[in-house]
Amino acid sequence: MAVKIRLRRMGQKKAPFYRIVVADSRSPRDGRCIEEIGTYNPNTDPSEFKIDEELAKKWLANGAQPTDVVGKLFKLAGIEK
Repeated sequence: MAVKIRLRRMGQKKAPFYRIVVADSRSPRDGRCIEEIGTYNPNTDPSEFKIDEELAKKWLANGAQPTDVVGKLFKLAGIEK
């Protein structure tokens, strides 16, 4: 099973709010997830995000692959593989 760390879209029309989740790569974008590890709000200036570093490092160590956007958020938070 390939595991991805990716964004799940929440919020209203034209006002997106994202949760950073760990999910099977075959599940749909807003479908079932394994675990929620943070949030990302691009609507504020500057955009704000909160990530549980322990969970993120645990999933990266177990082989989960972050998407491009989540990888950039991890880099801003100081989380490396």
